[in-house]
Amino acid sequence: MTFGLAEVRVRGFRSARDVTLAPGELCALVGEASSGKSNLLEAIRLLLDPAAPEPGPEDVWRGDGDVRIAGRLGDGREIAYELGRPRRPPEGDTVPASLFLPAALRSETVVAPSAPASRAAAEAERLFAAALADRDGSAAAPALAFVAGLERWCEAGLSGIVLLVEEPELFLRPQAQRYLHKLLHSFASAGNQVVFSTHSPSFLNVAHLEELAIVGHDSAAGTRITQPGPLPADEEFRIVSELDAERSELFLARAALLVEGRTEKLVFPFVFQALGFDADGEAISVIECGGKSNIPVFAQICDAVGVPFVAVHDRDAEPGKEPIPAESRLNALIETVVGAERVVVLEPDFEGATGVLGHKPQGALRRFADVGPDGLPEPLARAARLVLELAGAART
Repeated sequence: MTFGLAEVRVRGFRSARDVTLAPGELCALVGEASSGKSNLLEAIRLLLDPAAPEPGPEDVWRGDGDVRIAGRLGDGREIAYELGRPRRPPEGDTVPASLFLPAALRSETVVAPSAPASRAAAEAERLFAAALADRDGSAAAPALAFVAGLERWCEAGLSGIVLLVEEPELFLRPQAQRYLHKLLHSFASAGNQVVFSTHSPSFLNVAHLEELAIVGHDSAAGTRITQPGPLPADEEFRIVSELDAERSELFLARAALLVEGRTEKLVFPFVFQALGFDADGEAISVIECGGKSNIPVFAQICDAVGVPFVAVHDRDAEPGKEPIPAESRLNALIETVVGAERVVVLEPDFEGATGVLGHKPQGALRRFADVGPDGLPEPLARAARLVLELAGAART
């Protein structure tokens, strides 16, 4: 990447005590509320836009120290912002043009006031103003104008812009969210850079994990970032085909429970309920992996993005008997990739371990809809307690 920011280091700004982000041409900031995603976008805006409001005392890390934001551009030049000092542009050229779309303005003007540093940025603002003028006065109109404006930016072939967007999904139905995600990709690939924060799985259906920056918060260290590298190339097709929007919610989870199929996904919320917990309330995602053979792939993804997880799968052999060689190899692979302490094996399978008879989904729902803690099969209760422990640790 030769355009935009190759690296940003933020020190002393709001929740960022000292954190470094290396965005690519498209970078999604993912994490819980108050983890620092918006602060990172504001920091990049401070670095690039002279019109950005100057920080006040409340914007300094714990009210003490200096604010310094340093950036390295794609061509190797450096830029810096320090509180109370003139901005330091890179040698030999100006700062890359930037546009900031904060969530607070999504029902109003959408784009924050800026000092366009290029003809392309000025044209982007003009095209967006035209798109906004074409809309009615509803609360969702500006968000729809953002989609229409981005279409116009792509059609006009605009380039040389760093686009910062906070929660692009606001006021948009799921189909529009998916379409907007495609437009953001198209805009980024045309010689621009897009950095956005999101809570929507529709914006996380990615084949390339390196597009994600997982943002967390530590009471002592402040905002922290995990940026996963790409998975092996031979796994790319499986990721594209399996990682749909529903499964992509694992990127937003405090902990994940990986299961083989739909029946287990339907049952486990009742297991958590019987133990006195709500999986959604604990930010736990039950991820149906589309079969036992896909569990290692999702385990690698969880490891790459730092989401703690537990895996549940069938042994596929009666007690005292060995599984067929293919099943034995797969069972061993799952244990190796996941770790024995995070694997719960159902023997011989889900039906045998739970006593579910007949058509599995309907039978399972009848079996577990009103189950109490004493009626839970031990392996399911153990799996739920393990992932609850991981979610509690992730919370702190």
